[in-house]
Amino acid sequence: MLRIGENLNVMVKTIGAAMKAKDPGPIRKLAEEEAEKGIDWIDINLGPARKGGPELMEWVVKTVQEVAPDIPLALDTSNVEAVEAGLKVHKGKAIINSIMARPERMEAMIPLVKKYDAAFIALLWGPPGMPRDENERSENAVTLITAALEAGIPPEDIYIDPIVTPVNTQQDQVKSLVEFMKMLPDIVETMAPGVRSTCGLSNVSNGSPNQLRPILNQTYLTIIEKYGMYSAIVDAFDDEIATFCRGEKSEIKKIINDVCDGNDPDPSSLSKEGLDYMKTTKVLLGHSLYSDSWLEI
Repeated sequence: MLRIGENLNVMVKTIGAAMKAKDPGPIRKLAEEEAEKGIDWIDINLGPARKGGPELMEWVVKTVQEVAPDIPLALDTSNVEAVEAGLKVHKGKAIINSIMARPERMEAMIPLVKKYDAAFIALLWGPPGMPRDENERSENAVTLITAALEAGIPPEDIYIDPIVTPVNTQQDQVKSLVEFMKMLPDIVETMAPGVRSTCGLSNVSNGSPNQLRPILNQTYLTIIEKYGMYSAIVDAFDDEIATFCRGEKSEIKKIINDVCDGNDPDPSSLSKEGLDYMKTTKVLLGHSLYSDSWLEI
């Protein structure tokens, strides 16, 4: 699975300060370090960027590409003018992160995808807000794919983001995303073979105790990869996630996949680590209720 590095974010104290001061040092250093970790894209998250957004995005894109010229960037802000400013100076194919399934956002941003030969993340957030279930996710996906195809966007430049939510507060949504991923291949085959997918992986563990976040992230990554997830927005410096994305950890992946297929391993045959991944898979699939002590039960 390919990785989009999430770390160059205005909400990170040192990066936010560097952006405000137009200090290239911390931004260059972080971009170089992400590149060394073998990241496939670097996400530049400016937040709303209401004041001076276009100038800031142009400057950050140039600064990052000076030290990481071979890594494409994901331009992440709700400021449409800032997105276009970044696209104008970006070398190679950028990704717009993201375009919601809302008429005003599609009308403003899909033409930019075409104009600058970019790709885009199709965020399945509709006019009412968060989709209630896998069926509403499917409706929003069809809306975004249809709009993109009508604008002449190639299918391979569309990345569906079904919206990962925290398992500790929205366990039903975590399961719903998995159900949607099972449906997505049929949508893609019918409408536009070549459409890809991505997601903000670490959202699944937001709010959970810090020591439990890694196993939630790793297990969910394996589940959604089984059902076709193409890429994920992740911490570039999470080496364990990187090993899962590279296809390693085959024994752990087999346990997770067996649970997904309804072939639960005999718990007595598993190590403590294997049993923990089995329990975590059941929580993420909604077979067991979430609690912060699920590994102790």
